[in-house]
Amino acid sequence: MNSEAIISRLKEIVRYYNLTLSTFADSIDVQRSSISHLMSGRNKPSLDFVLKIIDNYPDVDLYWLLNGTGSFPKTQEIQQAPAPSPEVKPIEEPKVKTVSKEAPSLFSTFDAIGSNETKTQEVNTTKKLVKIILLYDDGSFEDYNK
Repeated sequence: MNSEAIISRLKEIVRYYNLTLSTFADSIDVQRSSISHLMSGRNKPSLDFVLKIIDNYPDVDLYWLLNGTGSFPKTQEIQQAPAPSPEVKPIEEPKVKTVSKEAPSLFSTFDAIGSNETKTQEVNTTKKLVKIILLYDDGSFEDYNK
C-alpha cells in the first residue's frame, strides 16, 4: 500500500468536499491529530480509517482510494451482474413426492435435478444426514445441521 499516494487522494477528497482537515476528521469520527499524523507521513492509514471514509463518503470508491484505480467521484453508471457462465445451469426446485406410510422401503424415488426422469436409489441405512445446504439464485444460502 503506497501511503503517499493515499495521502494525495485524501487531499483530493478534502478539496472535493470543500472541507478543512479538522472538519474532515470530525466527519469520519477520528481525532484531528490522527489526520495531522497521516498528512505528515508519520502514520499510515489503518483499515478502520479507510472504512470510515468509505462509510461517510459514498462517492469515494475503495479501489480508487487504495490503488488509484477507478474514479472519484464514483461514476453514476448502473452496473449489472455478469451473465451466468454457459456451463452453469440453474438448479430447479425439487418436486415433492408423497410416500405411503404403509409400505416402507429400502428405496426412495426422487426427480433428478434438471430432468423429468425418475431415478431410484438404494438407501444406505448406515449413513446419517448431517447437513443440507440450499443455494438461491441471488447468491444467498441457508444451511441446516442435524
